[in-house]
Amino acid sequence: MKLTLRYETDPVLRQVAEPVKAITPRIRRLVDGMFDVMYAAKGIGLAAPQVGHSVRVIILDIKEKGCPPCALINPEIVLREGTQESEEGCLSCPGLTGRVQRAARVAVKYLDVQGNERVMQGEKLLAAALQHEIDHLDGILFLDRLTPTERIKVERQRERLL
Repeated sequence: MKLTLRYETDPVLRQVAEPVKAITPRIRRLVDGMFDVMYAAKGIGLAAPQVGHSVRVIILDIKEKGCPPCALINPEIVLREGTQESEEGCLSCPGLTGRVQRAARVAVKYLDVQGNERVMQGEKLLAAALQHEIDHLDGILFLDRLTPTERIKVERQRERLL
């Protein structure tokens, strides 16, 4: 499946993605294609809407020990604890970064590509990446989570890029 990245102004990024009803060969091909796009763009996570498919699928490869590359189908955050602030960017918003406040620890219920129900717990980078990618499934970009001060900083970045 040949996929291409969608960028900030693409309407698909503002839609709430549909749940996956069945894990079919097409969904598995979507996951494989998403990994190809993410690795080519040197990212650590990607959501299906970012490649034009409005379904609830995300992938992650944060390259941390004990956290292999994975696909999460119909992910749902079931626990949030604490707060953290970290610098985020997005493959759909190239060249833009900003500090975003998120939960420091999360637990996410999801299906793997075999259809098994699983729970992933994460903190620090993994927690932020899970929340960032799940936001995409709800039509939310990291830019929407910036404070007014951070928004000004990002707009300056945008001006420099133009």
